Order: sequence, then C-alpha cells, then structure tokens
Amino acid sequence: MILRIVVLLAVLGVVVNARAIQGDPDWWKHATFYQIYPRSFKDSNNDGDGDLPGIIGKLPYIKDTGVNGIWLSPIMQSPQLDQGYDISNYYVIDPRFGTLDDLKSLITKAHELGIRVIMDFVPNHTSDQHEWFKASENRTEGYEDYYIWMDGTPEKPPNNWLSCFAGSAWQWSEKRQQYYLHQFTIQQPDLNYRSPKVHEEMKNVLKFYMDLGIDGFRIDAILYAYEDDQYRDEPRSNLPVDPNNHDYLDHIYTANLPETYALVYEWRKFVDDYAAENGLDAKVLMTEVYADLDQTIPYYGTADGSTLGAHFTFNFFMIRNLDLNSSNANNVVQIIYSWMDALPSIYTSNWVLGNHDNRRYPTRLGAENKDGFLMLDLLLPGVAVTYNGEEFGQEDGEVKYEEGQDPAARDPAIFYQISRDFERTPLQWDNTTNAGFNEGAKTWLPVSKKYLDLNLQSQLDEGKVSYYQNYKALIRKRQEEAASLGSTNIWALSNDVVVLRRSHEGKHIAVAFKLGWHDNNDAETVLVPGVSCQTGTVAIASVGSQYKRGDQISVQSLVLQPHEAVVIDIAC
Repeated sequence: MILRIVVLLAVLGVVVNARAIQGDPDWWKHATFYQIYPRSFKDSNNDGDGDLPGIIGKLPYIKDTGVNGIWLSPIMQSPQLDQGYDISNYYVIDPRFGTLDDLKSLITKAHELGIRVIMDFVPNHTSDQHEWFKASENRTEGYEDYYIWMDGTPEKPPNNWLSCFAGSAWQWSEKRQQYYLHQFTIQQPDLNYRSPKVHEEMKNVLKFYMDLGIDGFRIDAILYAYEDDQYRDEPRSNLPVDPNNHDYLDHIYTANLPETYALVYEWRKFVDDYAAENGLDAKVLMTEVYADLDQTIPYYGTADGSTLGAHFTFNFFMIRNLDLNSSNANNVVQIIYSWMDALPSIYTSNWVLGNHDNRRYPTRLGAENKDGFLMLDLLLPGVAVTYNGEEFGQEDGEVKYEEGQDPAARDPAIFYQISRDFERTPLQWDNTTNAGFNEGAKTWLPVSKKYLDLNLQSQLDEGKVSYYQNYKALIRKRQEEAASLGSTNIWALSNDVVVLRRSHEGKHIAVAFKLGWHDNNDAETVLVPGVSCQTGTVAIASVGSQYKRGDQISVQSLVLQPHEAVVIDIAC
C-alpha cells in the first residue's frame, strides 16, 4: 500500500517532505481533545439547539477539566439534513449556531484560557444546495467537473455502487441529464478531486479558518474522497445483508484509494507550510477513517516518515471491536497491541472510546465499567479524545422513532439498531429543567430521563469520589513522566482482568481493572507484572471501589471486585 502511494505521489508531482515548523510542532502529541457536538452542548438562546455562545459560556468549565483542546462537530452553513455534514457554504456559520463573529470570539476566549480549537472539515461532499453544485448541475462554465457526473438512463445507474445510507450511490439529474455520485444521502453530492479546481477550493477553506486562528481540522469521511476512474462494479462482500445495504459490496473502488492518501499528504504539507511561514505552532490534522488496520495506518504518512499525512488518524478499534456480550480481557489487550504494533514508532498513538456516531461507551461496555475503560483510555500513550459527556459518565439517551433526526435511520424497522440519535441527546448539566441544557424550550432531541440522577452538577464536589473527579485526576496523571514518556505493557491476567503498566526511570503507573463481564461475579487476586515492589499507593479508585485515594496496597496480591478499577503509583 505504501509503495503504491509513493509511486502515485511521484506521478502526480506532489512533493511532501517532512520539515521543521518554526513554532511548536509537538504540542498535540500528548493532548486530550474534547469533542463538542454543538447542537447538543448548551443552548444559550432557548431555541432548542445548542450554539456557539453556549460553548463560549462553558469554556471555563472546559478549562477546569484540564483538556488541551476542543473539537467542534460541523458548524458551517447547512440545511441540516445530515446534522451539518451537508454543507451549503464553507465560509458561513449556520445561523442556528451563531455567526462568524461568535466563532472568532470563541477562538479568542479559548486561546486566552490555553484551549486549542479544532474544527470539523467535511471535504468529501457538499449539500446539493451549495452554489458549486447548482452551477455544476447547470453546466456553468468552470464548474462542470466540480462533482462526479456520469452518463446513464433514469432506469439504469452507471454501476452498482451503494450509498453508506443504503441504496444506489447514484442520483439522476433531470436538469443535467446525467447521474451524480453521492456516497451518503441524495442531498450530499460527492466532490470530484480529479479536478484541480476542487483542490484549490478546499485549500482556500483551510486557509480561511487558519487565518481566523483555528488550530487544526478533523477531516470527515476522508476515505471516500476518490473513486475508481474506470467506474467498475464492486464485488460482493458475501456478508449476509440486504442487497441495498452498503456492506453488501466490498468497496475496493470507492474507499481508501491511493489517490486519497496522496490528498491527505498534500493537505499536511499545506498546513505545515502555513504554520512555518507564519511562525505558528503546528496546525493539526485528524482523519476519520473506518477501515482495516492496513488501510488506516497509511493515513499517518509513509512508514519512514519521509512523507507525512494526518498528525493522527482516529483509532476506532476499541469502538468497533469491543462489546460486553462477546468480548473479554484478552480481546481488550489484543486490540490495544494490534494498534501499537502496526503503528510505526515515529508516529503518535491515539485512543477513542466514543463519538457522535457510536453508542456511548458506558452503554456499549457496561455502565459499571465507566471508570475502568476511561483509565485505560487516558493512560495509554499518545493522544486521547473525549466525547462530551464521557467525562461524567453520560449514557445513551432515550429517543422514539418519531423523535429521531438521523437520516441514516428513517426506517422504523432499523431505527433502534442503527440510529445515532441516542448518543447525541443533550448534555446533562444538572437536574433542573431540560438538564440545564436550556431554560425549558423543546429540545431538538429529547433530554434523557437519566438526567435527574446522572448529571455534571452532582459530581462537582471535589471532596467526593465521582466519575468527573476521576476524569480530572486522570487528565492530571497524564502529565506525569511515566504516562507521557514511559514504556507501555498491558496484560490480560484472566478472561476478566486487564492490567496496564506505564514505566519511566523507576516510576510506574498501573491500572488494574476487572471487567465483570459474562456474570463473572467473583473477586480475583491479581498482581502488577514486572515490578519488584510489594506495595503501591492508590492514586485513583473507581466509583464504589473498596479502595480510597492514598491507600497503601499490595501490588503482588491485589483483590479486585467485579467492575472495580484502580490507578496505582509504584516506585521501585
């Protein structure tokens, strides 16, 4: 794969050499990023939708958590058919979120607090309401090839390609008398990156927001940027799914093409050059890729680092491959090592438990295991990403089909299986009306009924053990040398117990965690491998643990109850 990309780069004439940046190129390497889903975060004007002024008002809270940066899910102008991932103007903020001045204010105030700001960048497609698409559909001079158009007849699409949201990926345009490609909804036509003009348009977008002070971009759905230029039918996947289901085909011609990697490398050079020319800290690129390891890792760049891609591409393997019904401690360890073993040592790992597209991790992995998985996530080496609400243990909300907003789930037969609405319900700030999200107006998605007992306000007391206080303690623990610089070892001591050890110059941070899956209700006696000490000090203990911060405990015969987890400081 890497060889194919390098050859392609040479053919395209793309020169993307690693180079020094005049500012700080490494600020992000051990950062904790906090993903904000703006529509569900905080509603400042009581219209039912979260907004930028709401985020600004909560910046002191975000600062208090200790995170290094926030990542904003899409806020650009959009008809909102796919919650902002259908952009109609890249240079305008959607009015439901505020104005460009609000974004400028957010950036300024965040920077004053030492918080970096990352924006969602959606380059694969636009809304069909975008002026580019209207011009392209009308064959306006200069815009004819901004999108992917193919001949056909209204009854017969150009090939068998399928949309991620089911059905044909082709839509007939009566106006143009051709088909256009849409890998998502019909209203989200795919841009054509074989057009040099599209490349320049998207670089202009990146520069516009970097000029405003944005610190980087999370690049959405980048794996679909290029398609086979011969438009060949894709083969069957042989999975037992409906023929209209996206998984019915093996997407060898519509995902992770060599040209797509080259595009990411081109953008990395662009943002690196921008930072260097302006004497700025690194502008960070994060890529969203749901793919196998051998297709995911090359988004970082070439194995030797001579050509750089994304600063990191999201590690979704704990999201995709773990669940409380079929996984065990061995699977946890295997998933972690498979990522670390595949990633060239010159690149920085990252760890993600949840996001706006997947059920919240306490719901997937067990509400009793909130602390244990968060300890692993935050104390593994490299970047950590927190989805808003994870810091205090928010779980999936309750949404009826009639209340749903996800365009991928507008069929009652599949709504409860695939809808992404459950993880997008409003943030549960306190136990007042609408969980403090607003002052009582109808919310765009219903507030979870759990908010009366599960909310941030109930966990703010620093004198009490809570998920939020543990989260803050873990953020602080990440700054210690054993966590930021230390070696990493992780073991499954049984089918139900995971132990992580980070070590640096005789100091160790260990996580011992009993999953309690599969009705394993017995206590287990475990040890921390590879240390000569007999005892350690409890630094953080899970909610409900028998242990307390400051306890001296044996690291050779530590007793853990189901769902119990502790972080231990060890010096020897």
